[in-house]
Amino acid sequence: MKYKALLGFGVSLVMLAAVLSSCLQVNPRKKTATDSKQSSLQSLTETLPDSISIKAVGDMVPGTNFPSNRLPANPNQLFPKSVREKLQGADVLFGNFESTITNHPNSIKDISRGQVFAFRSPPTYAKLFADVGFDVLSLANNHAMDFGTVGFQDTMNNIAAAGMKPVGEKNQIAYLKVENIPVAVIGFCFYEYCNTVQDIEKAKALVETARKKAKIVVISMHVGAEGTNALHVRNKTEFFYGENRGNSVNFARTMIDAGADLVLGHGPHVPRAMEVYKGKLIAYSLGNFLGYRTLSSRAQTGYSMILEAKLNPEGDFLSGKIIPVRLNNQSIPYIDQGFRTVGLLRSLNKSDFPNNPLKINNKGEIFLGNTESTIVE
Repeated sequence: MKYKALLGFGVSLVMLAAVLSSCLQVNPRKKTATDSKQSSLQSLTETLPDSISIKAVGDMVPGTNFPSNRLPANPNQLFPKSVREKLQGADVLFGNFESTITNHPNSIKDISRGQVFAFRSPPTYAKLFADVGFDVLSLANNHAMDFGTVGFQDTMNNIAAAGMKPVGEKNQIAYLKVENIPVAVIGFCFYEYCNTVQDIEKAKALVETARKKAKIVVISMHVGAEGTNALHVRNKTEFFYGENRGNSVNFARTMIDAGADLVLGHGPHVPRAMEVYKGKLIAYSLGNFLGYRTLSSRAQTGYSMILEAKLNPEGDFLSGKIIPVRLNNQSIPYIDQGFRTVGLLRSLNKSDFPNNPLKINNKGEIFLGNTESTIVE
């Protein structure tokens, strides 16, 4: 009887301790909708990187098999090891693909006329560019329709099948995700089958549409005259072979006013100056990058680059670098230890944008100063 009494007393003590513990414990406050929203925002902020990096190159034609075979025996030779290594390491690698990837036999161009060219690459070449590391290839240029709508659609499909994003179709916006940051890319050129650089209002509307889904908007613009006489940026409409090829300054700056964050120019086949406008980088022309037995490498047409730009999550330019490239006599790119493109860009920037905050040192590093942006007319 004593044992049972003691056991009952012990159980009572345990129950009393549990009640006291429950009374003394501070219950956590129930989460409200506001708490959940703040938690989500905090989580998003914590997962955003300090910056993202974008590498970009200009015009690329990997040889052609039309009207005769001008393709390399080994396609891998188009991207030497040193160049491949320098193309690595960015969150996004962009290039302007100025050819077609198709087996379609018929070109819509009359190549019997002087200075009229049609470029065609085998479908297997899509994998070559994917293996090198390209994420986005722009088809917004004057060779996209060399083999008509069939060739153009083949090119779009082959690029996508290789795991890259093609951009350049009219009204198209390409989206990708970079370190939890949604990025949009829009391609423009001076022909009606592209989003045109001449139709400013429609271009603004596309940027505004892209902003609804993307935090950073990148513009690819194929614009301007061509060749060594077209090195300088001018705030006026440019004509070449009688074609209106747009006003690159007005177009690029208007795109940034509309909400774009980075403008990558190509088409002149030579490098052009750069500027920072309202905190955003504009590269007016990246020059030729690859043109196996097709594009000229004479004089400044052989001066090339890999542009690296670092942007904060709001798309503002933080810093960058020009990795100098030189095209050999077959227009295959090699890293230029002579830094000739850097010297050319420093000279062009001093001439065309003397008061711009963007500065380039002799190592090709791009940084910001503290002066206002102007342009020499």
